[in-house]
Amino acid sequence: MGGIGPGRILRPMASKQLKQQRDKLKQYQKRISLHLERERTVALQLLKDGKKEKAKLLLKKKRYQEQLLEKTDNQISNLERMVQDIEFTQIEMKVIEGLKIGNECLNKMHQVMSVEEVERIIDETQDAIEYQRQIDEMLAGSFTEEDEDAILAELDAITQEQIDLPEVPSEPLPEKIPETSPIRVKPKTELVAAS
Repeated sequence: MGGIGPGRILRPMASKQLKQQRDKLKQYQKRISLHLERERTVALQLLKDGKKEKAKLLLKKKRYQEQLLEKTDNQISNLERMVQDIEFTQIEMKVIEGLKIGNECLNKMHQVMSVEEVERIIDETQDAIEYQRQIDEMLAGSFTEEDEDAILAELDAITQEQIDLPEVPSEPLPEKIPETSPIRVKPKTELVAAS
């Protein structure tokens, strides 16, 4: 897929060649522009020298070269448009290649998970939800109010068993605890039974 084919080589080469042609035309324009300025100066000098016919001939030549400049401008515009078209086409080709890869990936994913498989999974999920709802209804409906009260009482009893907290003293605590001397612990003497 990502190999180098003739199209991949020709496009950059074509774009490069068009840019080179554009640059050559711009250089040609500069030369003609400089030449036109010199001819105008020469025509002025010929008029001063009284050589009106030579000046007129030189101005005709100048006019012809100005028309060539206009044609050159059009050619440069065409070349630049072609370069832009080629570059935009290259971008489009990359987009198309991206779309092609995306489509192939989607097709592979669709092969793994068919519509039938999705429908089966959804049906199984809905069946499991319905089954659980039925169990919940049966459990909720099978107990009487007395049963519910007994269950809550047992739950409270279990909760109390787990939380055996000491009773809170009813006498107020002293504000300051008096300091006492350290308590010495005497070792206990062991009684040995006589045999």
